[in-house]
Amino acid sequence: MHELKDLLESLYKKLNKRNLVDPDPLKFLYDYTEVKDREIIALLASSIAYGRVAQILKSIDRILLPIEGKPYDFVTSHGEKDFLKIYKGFVHRFTTDEDIARLFCGMKHVVKEYGNFENLYLCGVEKFADEMNLSRKSYLIPSPADGSACKRLNLFFRWMVRNDEVDPGGWTKADPAKLVVPLDTHAFKAAKILGFTAKKAPNYNAALEITSHYAEIVPDDPVKYDFALTRFGIRDDMTFDDFRREVAEKLL
Repeated sequence: MHELKDLLESLYKKLNKRNLVDPDPLKFLYDYTEVKDREIIALLASSIAYGRVAQILKSIDRILLPIEGKPYDFVTSHGEKDFLKIYKGFVHRFTTDEDIARLFCGMKHVVKEYGNFENLYLCGVEKFADEMNLSRKSYLIPSPADGSACKRLNLFFRWMVRNDEVDPGGWTKADPAKLVVPLDTHAFKAAKILGFTAKKAPNYNAALEITSHYAEIVPDDPVKYDFALTRFGIRDDMTFDDFRREVAEKLL
């Protein structure tokens, strides 16, 4: 366990750097200093963070353009008809203008009923999904009750709860120890190489299992290494073969 922690800490120090964020959608959060604006941008960016990275960034740019740098004001001052008109014709893979309008309506509802997204997060992830979706199911804001790994939702939570050189944070009451690994294919591959799971699919149970292993190493911050380890799958100049070699050299 000591050798494993040394390896992960070494990778964290080397890779958890602001200059390695691009092309991660996380980069959009850095433009917003007010938490009420940042959490809206974070939820928008994380919700459509699926598919090719270049298309993700292009789609986020399209969503942010009408907001004009004032996310909170934009959400609270418009209604569903406005959102549908503003985003008419929007498409990101199988996300349509109607999906985006519903997402904005969910955000407006949460702000009105809870004051901010952190207050709702403290009520539990299933409650968060239910309130954001206005009691309807949505693939943009999935629920662990449906077995989804909730990768994008847990990514949003990581961005807003943790605070280091990469994750900007902003929430003050949420506990980093309760975060769950945003389990996409990259995080799943990293966990497989580390021997943290034998499961075949990256579902919610796998996310909890993998998180528990990281929690044995860093109990108060189990998703600390998430950004660093997923660089191997996201960046063109870093592969999981490189990561396997790192693990083999240090642990075997």
